Amino acid sequence: MENSKNLHDIAQSAYEASQIARQTLIQKENFKKFSSFLERLSFSLKESSKFDAVRDSETLNRAIENLKAEIETAKQLGTECAEGNRIYLLLNCKKIAGELDKTSKNISQALIPFTSGSFELESNNILANLCKNMSDTQYQVSAIEQEILQKIETGIEDRRIDRSYASNLLVHIAESLGISCESSELKMEFERFKKEIENIESSTEALRMEQIIRLLSNADMVTTPKEKEIKYLTKRISLGRHLLEPLPSFYCPIKLDIMEDPVETPAGHTFERAAIEKWLMSAEGNSLCPMTKMPLSRSSLRPNRVLRQSIEEWRNRNIMISIASMKPEIQSNDELEVLRCLNKLRDLCETSQMHREWIVMEDYIPIVAGLLSAKTSEFRVRSLAVLYYLAKDSDDNKERIVKENDSIVYIVRSLARKVEESLSALQLLLELSRITHIKTLIGGTQGCILLLVTLANSDDPQASKYAQEVLKNLAFVDTNIIQMARAKFFKPLLHRLCEGPVSIQITMADTLAEVELTDHNKLCLFRDGALHPLLQMLRNSDIDVKAAAVKALQNLSGVAQNGLRLIKEGAKESLFELLFCHSLSSSSSKLREQVARTVMHLAMSTTSSEASEEQISLVETEEDIFKLFSLISYSGPDMQETLLLTFLALCKSPTGSQIRNDLRQISAVKVLVQLCELDDLSVRAAAVKLLYRLTQDGDHTTFLDHVNKKCTENIVKIIETSKNEEEAAAAMGVISHLPRNLQISEHLLDSGGLEVIFDCLNYKNTHTPHVKELVENAAEALSRFTVSTNPMWQKRVAEAGMIPVLVKLLSTGPPLAKSHAAVSLKQFSESSGSLSSPVKMGGVLGCCFGSPPANVCQIHGGVCSTESSFCLLEAGAVGPLVAVLGESDDLRVCEASLDAILTLIDGVQLQSGCKVLDEGGALVQMIKILNCSCTNELQEKMLGALQRIFRLVEYKTKYGKSAQMSLVDITQRGSSGAKSLAAKILVQLNVLNEQSTFF
Repeated sequence: MENSKNLHDIAQSAYEASQIARQTLIQKENFKKFSSFLERLSFSLKESSKFDAVRDSETLNRAIENLKAEIETAKQLGTECAEGNRIYLLLNCKKIAGELDKTSKNISQALIPFTSGSFELESNNILANLCKNMSDTQYQVSAIEQEILQKIETGIEDRRIDRSYASNLLVHIAESLGISCESSELKMEFERFKKEIENIESSTEALRMEQIIRLLSNADMVTTPKEKEIKYLTKRISLGRHLLEPLPSFYCPIKLDIMEDPVETPAGHTFERAAIEKWLMSAEGNSLCPMTKMPLSRSSLRPNRVLRQSIEEWRNRNIMISIASMKPEIQSNDELEVLRCLNKLRDLCETSQMHREWIVMEDYIPIVAGLLSAKTSEFRVRSLAVLYYLAKDSDDNKERIVKENDSIVYIVRSLARKVEESLSALQLLLELSRITHIKTLIGGTQGCILLLVTLANSDDPQASKYAQEVLKNLAFVDTNIIQMARAKFFKPLLHRLCEGPVSIQITMADTLAEVELTDHNKLCLFRDGALHPLLQMLRNSDIDVKAAAVKALQNLSGVAQNGLRLIKEGAKESLFELLFCHSLSSSSSKLREQVARTVMHLAMSTTSSEASEEQISLVETEEDIFKLFSLISYSGPDMQETLLLTFLALCKSPTGSQIRNDLRQISAVKVLVQLCELDDLSVRAAAVKLLYRLTQDGDHTTFLDHVNKKCTENIVKIIETSKNEEEAAAAMGVISHLPRNLQISEHLLDSGGLEVIFDCLNYKNTHTPHVKELVENAAEALSRFTVSTNPMWQKRVAEAGMIPVLVKLLSTGPPLAKSHAAVSLKQFSESSGSLSSPVKMGGVLGCCFGSPPANVCQIHGGVCSTESSFCLLEAGAVGPLVAVLGESDDLRVCEASLDAILTLIDGVQLQSGCKVLDEGGALVQMIKILNCSCTNELQEKMLGALQRIFRLVEYKTKYGKSAQMSLVDITQRGSSGAKSLAAKILVQLNVLNEQSTFF
């Protein structure tokens, strides 16, 4: 029973040891294996202790005591490795691995008595296997631990005192142990390590640890700048002020120069390694020592570390003295001396980190930083280089540089100078920008980010690379990202917009809303990823997030391609939801206006050719149109203008015809007429333009209920007073398209509409688009008052001197104005025959034998004038009409001109009219037109005229042959009506007989 209890206690102790082993700070893999063995041992012993028949013998009792002692040893080893200083434990990793191996084998040995039949067969077998496993297992240090130990030995052996080696080594140690590389934590752990080794009893181990401490103490993380400075100044002061001459032993007998890597021969002579190896290689098999002339091989050369260390100490001593002695010289007024010192400092900085540290401790940073403002370019370039090397070494140096002499400002100024200086400034900024608060200082310096963006986009690959890296560093500060966006560098902003938290997304979206963007910028932003995060924000439930997205989209949607992408991505649903949302508070009216402007941009995008090709539309139902238009009546002026411009764009879209029809159906005309009476000029202008669009097609009877005398007076007043040429043109367009009934025409006359039309037709400059449209609409509007059914209106127009103006328009006006002018002249001409004054013949026989007066009209046979009979011949209109007939590419103009010309051969005027047309060249032009592509209506009208003209033999003979080929072609390719007319003319010309199949 006693042995069973002892076995149970040992099992519990083994389990505790296994748990301690799992908590060790180093050798984790080794201790994991060891812990596993102990757990298996604990389990086996615990199971065996349950049997009462455990033999009680002296051998077994001794074995129990031995095993108990070994388990306690394992516990102690685990405890030491779990609680000891991690650096010290790492340095003793080989020893710990040996202890583990020894303990494992001792436990295995102590288990042997338990495997010889003390327990049941099954327990015996388990313990036997465990015993063998523990005996066979080997514990080794890891590759990383081995590498660290090797670097430590190399550093001690080579007497490495430079900070970079020690710093890198200490960082390597910290990373392998899971210690933070923050200076404060690493220094604390290092101090614990130094304290732990104070109690080491072994003098050999104490000496080794002292060497390791001396090596690692050079690391930046464990020594404060102040400690370094005190140590440096103490040493430098002890050296004196004079340089030491090199000892003769420092010189290589071959090169006769001070050695860098001395090696020693078996005979005790020392040479520079490169020199003696070159000597031996050139000996061509006769490898003799240059001093003793005895055979010498390269393999027999050994490094002379003591001499090398002495040379380094001598060189460093002199460098330390020379650095201190240069301070008065670099601050002198001698430019050559200053430049020499800067070059020397730069060379020293390039050579060694230790030299850079000495330069800092001699307080050169304020001096060199002060030279950044020098007028001499070479001073600035060398100063930037020196500061760059110093900044690379430590964050403390970076901090000291930015505090001196507005250094950031002067570094930034250097960015804009010559290539060499600009590159040097970039390199320095790249180092400085690694510190968080300095990022803010750099970004806040006037012009800095703009210059960096310019350099990032430059053709110089090196400058571009450095500038982009600096911008990348600065992009960790959100205010800098905003500055970059204003400089048109959007990559960091897009990154934050896509991946930042909601608050940052709002900030970035606000920036996109505020930045002035070109169309190219807007396209690039959508292409590079701005669209989807903004759409996600737009669909967010938080109104502030939605508002930020709307503002950004308003700015970005101003280019057609972006607007169409938004429609295709379903943005309109979210925008309309906000626009029609009744729960928005009055304080959200600004948001509603921004949504409306965004929708307006989407509407404008639907007028592009791409929208037409892809059949993209913004509103698809009459209900949507009604809801959107109804907002106009309940909105303020800004919103009203935006919504009106939205509908103006929609009316120009591929579905514009349907939208215009829907607007007329929902009585939009009534609302627009009311808006045209407002004092707000912007809203009025938009309303007039939309009203103009609605009058361009459709059933104009829908206007009759709303266009009263007040409305016409207002529209006329707009044309008279508006300084907006586009608005005036649109208002004139409304007049030109209004239903041509007597009541509306009378309203226009009473409102002074005719006088306004006269004024617009007399515009001198018709080259600007809106003035051109104004004149075209005025010419069309005038045609309502030149109809032959109302001679009084015609007379009023003629007496106002408008017929010469119309004739002039045929020569100088835009195409549509020419067409409308021809229409008016045609209408005037239709009245000329009845208005021409009969000729009074003198005497009884005058009627038979007298000659007609000289002023008798050739066409109308009476006395004509422009103002009384509106005669085209008297007005000089025949030539311009013929010119328009022959020159115009617009068939509408051509047809209007032909209609006016053909009034001269109506009725009994055929003979005289044809003579006038022939003299004016009209017949030649008419035949030419037959050869051109024209509408069936125009062609048939032309053929009908020629049929009448060719009744006269004179003109049939003169022009029949030239018309013949065209007529034959028409009989083959023309419309049925044109074929018949052409065939009849060919009969007149005796080309076909009357029984032809064309009839």
